[in-house]
Amino acid sequence: MKRAGIVVAVALLLSGTVWAADSPQFRGPNRDGKFPETGLLQAWPEGGPPVLWVATGLGAGYASVSVVGDTIYVPGMFGEEGYVFMLDLAGNVKGKFLYGMETQEKRAPGPRSTPTIDGNRLYIMTGLGVLSCWQVPEGAKLWEVNVLERFGGENITWNIAESVLIDGDNVICTPGGPDASVVALDKMTGETKWTSKGLSEHSAYCSPDVIERGGRRIIVTMTAKSVVGIDAATGELLWTHFHETDYDIHAVTPVYADGMLYYTAGYKSGGGMLALSSDGSAITPKWRDMNLDCQHHGVVLLDGYIYGTSHGSRKGLVCLELTTGNVMWSTNEVKQGVVEYADGMLYIYEGPKGGTVRLVKATPDGFTQTGSFVVTEGADNHWAHPTIAGKRLYIRHGDALIAYDIAAK
Repeated sequence: MKRAGIVVAVALLLSGTVWAADSPQFRGPNRDGKFPETGLLQAWPEGGPPVLWVATGLGAGYASVSVVGDTIYVPGMFGEEGYVFMLDLAGNVKGKFLYGMETQEKRAPGPRSTPTIDGNRLYIMTGLGVLSCWQVPEGAKLWEVNVLERFGGENITWNIAESVLIDGDNVICTPGGPDASVVALDKMTGETKWTSKGLSEHSAYCSPDVIERGGRRIIVTMTAKSVVGIDAATGELLWTHFHETDYDIHAVTPVYADGMLYYTAGYKSGGGMLALSSDGSAITPKWRDMNLDCQHHGVVLLDGYIYGTSHGSRKGLVCLELTTGNVMWSTNEVKQGVVEYADGMLYIYEGPKGGTVRLVKATPDGFTQTGSFVVTEGADNHWAHPTIAGKRLYIRHGDALIAYDIAAK
């Protein structure tokens, strides 16, 4: 392995390689922790999959990477300034641009927002509440809005940590202001399109998503005290469901299938399932569960089952049935960590300490692990959500980005 300035790289790439699906935003193409890759290893050799390269010198931060075409986008902070780095698929930095001042919050300094890529535009939210849009690869600023100032919001205890959503012509974010917990801006200009009148709760570290029910598109997210559903076209508040947790940390995006919406939070507050009416305008709570209390590591909903790790219940990795909330299995062999999915397998990145990555079969029949390794490059807490694209697993740890070859041989 050769070290050369900012990049430590192994030149294992061949020209003309065909790459699989892009991952243009937080937690994959659909923001649900599921990556549409196939032909991946179903078991890892001792020590884990091969390391293709390690890029270092990327600055402080806990944001994930986005991958579109032949470019990897990853933000990092130097001093007080946040930069977006653009790397090629060999791990070489081919460009960067300064996007603004970043948070110095002592528990997690630096960017937390994963860039959202839409065509030749990149959107990123700072921990200080400044949303900006950039033309890439040029790195030209198209517009910038301090959403806390515009909508009267207050920054939260550990600072803003959402990755913004592009929905059609709108960019959706959560400034947490009066009658403006959630807002839509014109993605081309940054002008306000709508605000969530009737909803004035603070932001809660959650990245919004959009679902469809009865022909209606609904923005779903979690605010300081609630799970909320908002009409994506108008901003009309359709429903809220009260759910309280310590420190108002609601950092897990709800997941949805077949009229059923699952939400969860940490600190022994648990989660539950809400059944949506046929047109999505109302909800009926169906069950509560205290076994899976995921803090900020994301859950995966697959074929009617929910997989995630617990924070306060000490259950470790848990599998729940979506329709009933019944625990199919749990194991404390796996510690709290990010859970994601690709090609029949769960990828679990434990943190904040340790940095063990596990490969587990995604099945309600029981816990079966088929590989593990420890992330040794980088420093600080293991909190960034991995990204899977082009038959590679990308893990950001501190100022390092590691690319692992997970293609079946």
